[in-house]
Amino acid sequence: MIPFTVEEYHGRLTQTKLRMQQKGLDVLLITDPANMNYLSGYDGWSFYVDQMLIVSLDRVQPIWIGRKMDANAAKVTTWLYEDNILSYPEDHIHSQERHPMEFIAGVLQQLGLATCRIGLEMASYYFSALAYEKLKKSLPDARFQDASLLVNHVRLIKSNQEIDYIRRAAKIAAIGMQSAITSIQEGVRECDAAATIFKHLISGTDEFGGDYPSIVPLLPAGKNTSTPHLTWTDRYYTENEIVIIELAGCHRRYHAPMARTLSLGRPSEEVTETSKILVEGLNTAIEAVKPGATCEDVEMAWRKVISKYGIEKDSRMGYSVGVGYPPDWGEHTASIRQGDQTILQPNMTFHMIPGLWFDDYGVEISETIRVTETGCEVLTEFQRELIIKDQIDIAI
Repeated sequence: MIPFTVEEYHGRLTQTKLRMQQKGLDVLLITDPANMNYLSGYDGWSFYVDQMLIVSLDRVQPIWIGRKMDANAAKVTTWLYEDNILSYPEDHIHSQERHPMEFIAGVLQQLGLATCRIGLEMASYYFSALAYEKLKKSLPDARFQDASLLVNHVRLIKSNQEIDYIRRAAKIAAIGMQSAITSIQEGVRECDAAATIFKHLISGTDEFGGDYPSIVPLLPAGKNTSTPHLTWTDRYYTENEIVIIELAGCHRRYHAPMARTLSLGRPSEEVTETSKILVEGLNTAIEAVKPGATCEDVEMAWRKVISKYGIEKDSRMGYSVGVGYPPDWGEHTASIRQGDQTILQPNMTFHMIPGLWFDDYGVEISETIRVTETGCEVLTEFQRELIIKDQIDIAI
């Protein structure tokens, strides 16, 4: 079931170890499920409990440690030898007397790693303050160091196989967007439209199916479009309101996000003009993408366009994407914004989302892109404009 060759996993592990050496680390403890997947292939809905991947400079393979009932999932989905798949007992789950980190500390002691320089993903959603305290107490002689985003930065440049998965996700995203445009209409409940979108995102194509995306479809409508991160309710869509649709296709845990804005009937003049400005800025930013440019260069191309129209946007207009698990499909590394000097390289992938939000409305139109050897490839395919439901026959 592993989605990549063993050779590719070895390459990823080698790059990770090089970064560990640069930071003076002997051991890296990984709790981010996206990084666990990236290095081992592990893919299970088990990140709600403590689990960990141990990367040691002197070991050929990482060691996976998780809940006992999830150990077979590691055997099925990873490239690891069974000796490198360990599990803690079920009585460690949600217990006041014992904690999985105490078990993990015991494993590190058995491996002779209890006094090493150990890197931790301190910024991970999945590494709690309690987990940190239990590790420190159980390994008093270890030297802990923050190694947040170490693996995330290794993930920035994708392999060709990763790009292929993102291209598939992009096709699924277009199918999901088509279903959204079709199902969202006056008199339909928001929740029913969301159900239809989910169906198509998971069904995918005849050749390949979809995974659950790391973020659910975001569907603010009417005045709620003034803020980007609302989902849906059981209210009914009404005539002449706008709806923002932000979703992602997902395949083998790789994401291709896309956003569009839909008008149910005649849009206001300000929504129409804002959408034109947004598309002009997005097109200009896409043209600025090329190897050697910085993330800030691309953002500046966008900023120059909207500045002509007296618009300011202080939030970023893009971020790197790839493999992901809830609650986010972003990689938490490079962002297309002022001050980010990350140099673009071929096979970096970004979600470019130049949304504009005002007091009582907002507009989003976004694309997932790949940096090529000479410029930019737009991976998502859907008409790049304000979509007016009563006037446009959508076709992909």
